[in-house]
Formats: sequence, structure tokens, C-alpha cells
Amino acid sequence: MTIQPLHRTLEQELFALLRGASLECPVCGEFVLHEAALVRCPECGLVLHGRVDQLGIAAPARAG
Repeated sequence: MTIQPLHRTLEQELFALLRGASLECPVCGEFVLHEAALVRCPECGLVLHGRVDQLGIAAPARAG
């Protein structure tokens, strides 16, 4: 049996946010709001523009 790391990279966190798979702000830990093509945090002001399916890029592959 192998030990899997528990941490996620910033890239993985951002892709999870843009996919809608995560609801946690990577800056302050509060819940984010998904508004059409925006993901924003009302607490700290983080704003991400776009969605993974609209950006035309592939999400990183998961090791497993």
C-alpha cells in the first residue's frame, strides 16, 4: 500500500474551482460564489474569470 499526499497544488485547486468541483476560496477558505463565468469570493475579493470548459484547456490528469 502506498501513501497518497493529502495536499493539492495551487493549479489543482484553481482547476477545481473553475470546474465547479470546489466551493472553497484558496486565499481565505470561505465559500465562493459561482456566477455564470465568474467565480468570486465575497470575503476577500478573489475573482476568477472563465470556466474550464469555456477556456479550451484540459484539466491536469490525476495520479492514481
